[in-house]
Amino acid sequence: MTAMPARSDTGDPLLLTPGPLTTSASVKQAMVHDWGSRDAAFLAINRMVLDKVVELAGGQGTHVTVPVQGSGTFAVEAMITSFVPRTGKLLVLINGAYGQRALKIAQIAGRAAAALETPEDTPPDLARLERMLAEDKAISHVFAVHCETTSGILNPIAEIAALVERQGRRLLVDSMSAFGALEIDARQIRYDALAASSNKCLEGVPGLGFVICRREALADCKGNATTLVLDLFDQAEAFARTGQYRFTPPIHVIVALGKAIEEHAAEGGVGGRGKRYRDNARVLIDGMRAMGFRTLLPDRLQAPIIVTFHMPTDPKFVFQRFYDSLKDRGYVIYPGKLTVADSFRIGCIGRLYPEHMKGALAAVREVLDEMRVSNGGPALAAE
Repeated sequence: MTAMPARSDTGDPLLLTPGPLTTSASVKQAMVHDWGSRDAAFLAINRMVLDKVVELAGGQGTHVTVPVQGSGTFAVEAMITSFVPRTGKLLVLINGAYGQRALKIAQIAGRAAAALETPEDTPPDLARLERMLAEDKAISHVFAVHCETTSGILNPIAEIAALVERQGRRLLVDSMSAFGALEIDARQIRYDALAASSNKCLEGVPGLGFVICRREALADCKGNATTLVLDLFDQAEAFARTGQYRFTPPIHVIVALGKAIEEHAAEGGVGGRGKRYRDNARVLIDGMRAMGFRTLLPDRLQAPIIVTFHMPTDPKFVFQRFYDSLKDRGYVIYPGKLTVADSFRIGCIGRLYPEHMKGALAAVREVLDEMRVSNGGPALAAE
């Protein structure tokens, strides 16, 4: 007998994805009111959001949050095009789609760029990075992804930051799917700018990116931007003068993020949120491995954000049927995005708890049974 479909506390399917995510009812409820973008009450909420983001980064007094209307990629593009001067050169560390996207942003913006690429299941080669920086003095900035959601790999951001600083270069970080759950303290890890967004580990809704900028570095960005709307220097200057956005902000998204940040603090901040996600990931990985599924990454490289699984080789396994049947049961997973392996992904973040992961595992087992797939790994030899 098939179990009743799983649902969030507002009756929606559970999103086991890297974002957008399942959010709390109270975060959704925060969006049912209308606010004026120049209204003092809204501006106070926005100020709280920007200040709290800096606190989560450990950047009080040294850093400032500059918000960017749009998805996380808007913030990444704003960061690259505002911080890398026209005479600079960006070295992009690539082991997935988001590094590739950053390289494309730099190239379209007319910035000199180079890449250090490793396979999607392999961290950056730090020895090679050091050699490239030593040999190419034109490189002014290095771009690194904290957690590359293409595979779920956790890149060694502290080691990268130390190496970049030792070589006298500047670091830009995409911490989109990690910020708020995985520690990246600005007092210990030096970077000029770090991009993240409202709808990942902070558990808000999509629509606001932000860049946490080292004040001294941001002051050097005047005139660098290639677009008006993504000019972080100009955006920051406008806030300093008026406390307001230059252009219409996503008001409902910001108010919802304010509520999400309150709930983040109540859970224990970065440590508490990260622990729940690690618990979710452990339940998921152990349960899937028990059904024969193989993870792409070894545990030492796996971030507790999203987990990539090799596609079963049993010819009776059809991914679209697997996906649709899980969705019918209230669990929305994610297709694979790899070149190194045929795969699919299951997220561990959002307003999800270990009991939800156990429910997802039961649904996976049901669907495999329906497809008559006895094992999620390699096909069993014919008898």
